[in-house]
Amino acid sequence: MMRSFRTSIINLLGLYLIFSEVYSGFCSDTVAVGQPPKPSINLQAIRDKQLLLVSWLVNHSGLVGDIYEIQIGRTENRAIIYNRNISFIPVDSNVYTWTWTSDLPLECVDHSVRMRHFYNPSVPSPWSNWMTNNGTQANGRTEIFPKQRMMREGANAMFCCVPPKGVSITSVTLNNNEYPLISIGDRVKAIAVNNLTIPNDLIRRLTLICKDTTGKSSYVWNFISFPPQKPRNLSCVTSDMITVTCTWSAGRKRYPHDRNNQAYILHIQNSVQAPISCDQLLCTFPAVPQLEEYNISLVVKDQLGEETACYSFNISDRVFPVVELDRLSPGVTDVTVFWIIKGNLTQLNLLCQVATDPGSSAELSCNSVSGLCKTKLEHLLPNTYYSIRVRCSVNGKLWGEWTQPKSFATDVLVTLDIWRRINQLSDLNSRQVTLLWTPYAPGSATMVNIQGYIVQWWREDQNWTSKNVTRQTQANIFIGPGQYNVTVQAVLHTGLSIPAHITIPQRDDGENLPVEKRFSSNTTATGFSLSWDKQDTATCGYIVEWCVLGNVEPCTLRWIKVPEGNNTLFLHARDFKEGCRYTFNIYGCTENGYKLLETQTGYSQELKSVLSPSLVEPVQCTSSSVTLEWHYNEDDPSHPAFITGYLVIVQEEESDILPDHTTNLFNVLVEDPRSKSVTIEGLQPNQEYSFFVSALTKEGPGQTASITMRTRTNYSAHLAKILTPILLLCCSVPLWHQRKLLKSGLTGFFYYPTGMNIKTLELDDFLYETSVWLQSQEVKECSTCDIECLNTRPLNETTLTDPEPLDTLPGSQPSPLVLSLACVSFQEDYCVQSVEDKPAFQQIAYVTNKTYFEAMEDLCETQEVTLSEINEPSESLQESKF
Repeated sequence: MMRSFRTSIINLLGLYLIFSEVYSGFCSDTVAVGQPPKPSINLQAIRDKQLLLVSWLVNHSGLVGDIYEIQIGRTENRAIIYNRNISFIPVDSNVYTWTWTSDLPLECVDHSVRMRHFYNPSVPSPWSNWMTNNGTQANGRTEIFPKQRMMREGANAMFCCVPPKGVSITSVTLNNNEYPLISIGDRVKAIAVNNLTIPNDLIRRLTLICKDTTGKSSYVWNFISFPPQKPRNLSCVTSDMITVTCTWSAGRKRYPHDRNNQAYILHIQNSVQAPISCDQLLCTFPAVPQLEEYNISLVVKDQLGEETACYSFNISDRVFPVVELDRLSPGVTDVTVFWIIKGNLTQLNLLCQVATDPGSSAELSCNSVSGLCKTKLEHLLPNTYYSIRVRCSVNGKLWGEWTQPKSFATDVLVTLDIWRRINQLSDLNSRQVTLLWTPYAPGSATMVNIQGYIVQWWREDQNWTSKNVTRQTQANIFIGPGQYNVTVQAVLHTGLSIPAHITIPQRDDGENLPVEKRFSSNTTATGFSLSWDKQDTATCGYIVEWCVLGNVEPCTLRWIKVPEGNNTLFLHARDFKEGCRYTFNIYGCTENGYKLLETQTGYSQELKSVLSPSLVEPVQCTSSSVTLEWHYNEDDPSHPAFITGYLVIVQEEESDILPDHTTNLFNVLVEDPRSKSVTIEGLQPNQEYSFFVSALTKEGPGQTASITMRTRTNYSAHLAKILTPILLLCCSVPLWHQRKLLKSGLTGFFYYPTGMNIKTLELDDFLYETSVWLQSQEVKECSTCDIECLNTRPLNETTLTDPEPLDTLPGSQPSPLVLSLACVSFQEDYCVQSVEDKPAFQQIAYVTNKTYFEAMEDLCETQEVTLSEINEPSESLQESKF
């Protein structure tokens, strides 16, 4: 509308000028005969936009199109800076308008315009008169252009300095940057700046300074900004169907001191409502009656241009309900919420959401005529702080804003976890029941003050009730052998809590207690992993009880409920003490009370530092064995581990070793923890031994009990050792004349072949058996027995020669022992080892039985046995055991 109005004014002005020239008879130039008339133009300058607006009258008689040549001259000399042919398409109007934008501010110098019309390429009209827009003349001080103008970011611009007459410009700087000078006419100087940028100063502006030959400096400010951005995310809503609110985002953020102020205008295109002036990011206008569909346009304009955004919507789909919370009514595990929906929205299908934090949310319809809605949120935690908020929508399409959160606290809930212990009194018709309970009040919103407890119990088949009031968390009651019901309630300042109930079963004289089970070692690594057989009679779960300090008295009872259908329970080891035995009683919950199903015992971690057994004295012993006995309570619950057996360590005390050092002979393991005696055999007579007894656990042996004692002396063996040489000496006298034969026989009897190993203990046994055998023999005459007594030299200097071969008696058979000794050659350099230390020189009696040696005649040939260097036993041989 403004553009058409401006065009009409220009056309009227042009007609006025033309007719004024015709009627006045004024003619600037003489028109040649047959030449088209010269155009008459009008010039208008729009300086803030650096525009020249040229307009003229047009005669459309018989013309298809018009071609004009336009020239623009600058400065007083009209130096041509623009020359171009322009074609115009005929329009209904008689006035043509043409605009030109100057790169130099119009105030700097004069700008003149003229044109001519071409009827055909060879017949132009005369040039029109020059129409000039005069530049500014400086008076007394230098003028700078442009000034106080809004410049566009990123544009190319020219700045000029117009000095007074007789003064010349020496330099031009823009924001402290000096630019090359461009001469415009005689006195005007200009600079060209490409890609203008916004400085980072508090006030975004460009400072232009001109210095002249007089030494004076002149400066001006020009502001700089960016053009308007097209509004984005344009949307409109209504909260009451009466007022419509539109919002949008402006795009690029503007600086705080940006002087490029913007104006927002909203137009409802499909209504006669006048344009609406809006805020920068918000526009509110009254809804048009009976109008459902809206077509709107939002125009934003400033000094650098304008942008337009369009949007269409149905007002029924853009309802944005506003909700206000009215009141809350909390309970123990729920809360009732009341809220009000503002505006006339009762005829619409409203859907609301109610949410608690922390917790849940609910979605429901609200069709109240009064606009008051309510709902109940359940499954909340008792005695807990919550915050609640509400929002609504129409048909769930566009949700309104959440209300501000409103805080509340649920009511206190006290529950009691009850258990019992039943003790049978000496009177079979009387039982003592210890009731124990633990109060639970979840949540921390308010402090729970329990004033006391009410205990009530009654027999199943009776109507009377006993009652007790206590401030403790346990109570003792006395009941008969029948079945009883017990309830316990906490007394609060708001009333009584929910009663906790337990059934005491009737006495069962025929009930067999379950056998105690022990945990396996791999189930207590990180805690107690309990499991038991499922019972069909356990219809309401199980209870597992134990003592906090294990089996140590007094017992502080703990219990835990296991839900129905679950027959396992894990208790972490951190809640139990190492080396402490715990016994777990597992009860099944039935309709007639709890029944003991299993008893399990074990340790969270077994320790090996168990006490030592107590040895029984005196100790029974013989010359070769010792019988140890001890006392020990392997079932003592105070033990830090299960007793799995006993370990007996036997050590021989030797006289030739350092004090406090022993030689470990062997260990004896007693695997039955209930066996408390052991007989250790195979010991040497008259030898001192140390015995160490300790109890064994899974972790190893515990502390030891020790005793040191000496085995008895074997007098029979000593007697045989003494009597045997005497007997041999006595028998050797009558056998002297048979000494050679006797020497040969004894050599084969006492010396044994290579590789043969005779131990000391075996030799002692042999001597003992020989003495016993000799005592049982009768004294008989010795036929053909010669005895010779010899004084012998040391063995290392003696050479023995076998006697002549003897003939075996007719019909006799040689003994196998004799064969094995007589027919095997001796090892050369073999050194005989003595059982006991002997003196270097000794008397040896040889007894020769001719009857015996004659039996060897047919078996062995004559042979000579030489014993070279039979030395005394070395230290190593003395230390070895036969």
